[in-house]
Amino acid sequence: MTGTVRTYFEAFNRGDVAGMLACLSDDVRHFVNEGQVRTGKKAFRAFCDHMNRCYREELTDMVIFEAEGGTRAAAEYIVNGTYLETDEGLPEARGQSYRLPAGSFFSLKDGLITRVVTYYNLADWTRQVSA
Repeated sequence: MTGTVRTYFEAFNRGDVAGMLACLSDDVRHFVNEGQVRTGKKAFRAFCDHMNRCYREELTDMVIFEAEGGTRAAAEYIVNGTYLETDEGLPEARGQSYRLPAGSFFSLKDGLITRVVTYYNLADWTRQVSA
């Protein structure tokens, strides 16, 4: 099942939201770092649209792990980004660059991602874009 996760991240790096959505189950649960749980592809698409407006990101140094017979996976990577538009409640965007480690955890069923959990250090990101 790491193929599904790899395809998801390849789509992310292309900015291909439709490609990411194709890897998800209809009732996917998306646990956002420091945010609320979003359920379903419509909520996931809205999140991606917001993120693409405020940030441009590329993930590098990707390592994907698989466990439990393909029903679980995890990935660690580096987020290389540019802060494009001020996100509500966060520092002002001025085109700042940032680089930080992050990780994601996945549940999979029938070849599709049913759960996405993403973690990164928000304090580190805030320090980088506030400098």
